Amino acid sequence: MAARDVVADLKRIAFLLEVAHEPGYRVQAFRRVAAQLTRLPDGELLVRATSGTLRELPGVGEVLERTILESINGEEPVYLRRLEAAGGRPSAEAGAELCAALRGDCHVHSDWSDGGSDIREMAAAAAELGHAYIVLSDHSPRLTVANGLSTERLLAQLEEVARLNAELAPFRILTGIEVDILPDGSLDQTDAILSRLDVVVGSVHSELRMPSAPMTRRLVTALANPRLDILGHITGRMVTGKRHRPPSEFDAEIVFAAAARFDKAVEINSRPERLDPPKRILRLAVEAGCRFAIDSDAHAPGQLAWQPFGCERAALCGVPASSVVNTSAADALVTWASAHEAAG
Repeated sequence: MAARDVVADLKRIAFLLEVAHEPGYRVQAFRRVAAQLTRLPDGELLVRATSGTLRELPGVGEVLERTILESINGEEPVYLRRLEAAGGRPSAEAGAELCAALRGDCHVHSDWSDGGSDIREMAAAAAELGHAYIVLSDHSPRLTVANGLSTERLLAQLEEVARLNAELAPFRILTGIEVDILPDGSLDQTDAILSRLDVVVGSVHSELRMPSAPMTRRLVTALANPRLDILGHITGRMVTGKRHRPPSEFDAEIVFAAAARFDKAVEINSRPERLDPPKRILRLAVEAGCRFAIDSDAHAPGQLAWQPFGCERAALCGVPASSVVNTSAADALVTWASAHEAAG
């Protein structure tokens, strides 16, 4: 495959970063290296690429090295492809378009666990935002600090949801849970009860500082479980406030390959203190061909309006609307989730 114009690719990336209103230092990193490459003697760039000495050039780190190598090998650089996927528009504009395509929210809490409002109020707020449905996803028993639902309480909630759906139609409350992913990768609820739910979100809430290898096994085991549909706030990080917490460590390529293989969705969590996954990890999920769910993780009615935060990040990382499960109608979403159990 013939090499691409490396300098042109770097300049195009810089231009699209400016369009997306990315920080100036990031724009200049690509522009400076592009200018530097034009001053190299003939053949030196290829020699450095072959000998692995590109990083000896000023300003060339891991990202720029990978971008240059992809271009030399005749591939459109991944970084450029992600930016082009946003159509050359500012990320806010592309995010707004993606947000307009959403039909619902797959991660919503109520006062049955640690939310601040009842189910009816959450549903009414979602309907006012233009949603056709929410997935009610209160916590599972192990998370006692969040008043996780026992099997008996969850069964009672299913009866309450059925009553509300009869009143609120055509708006729908889909039954669900945010089930804890336990350290061995099992799910904190019985198969029998999980099989009765429309959509199951699974998240790690304990032992987030596990070493990478066991955390990778934990996540892959959960993804292989036919009862799980969406992998919630995958790194568990907190980026603001008193609960500041670094992301969990795991082999993202292995985890996202499993998500793609089992056709599970990776959540793009829109809570401002989470914004999980980080953009560098989200971009790996895009490259792996994963599905996504852009969710608010709302614990109060006003928090349902947080989805645009996730949509803007998704647009910036090149997430196509066709890969976002909650751009589907409720019936299509439930059919997709049901297929996991059928396949298992």
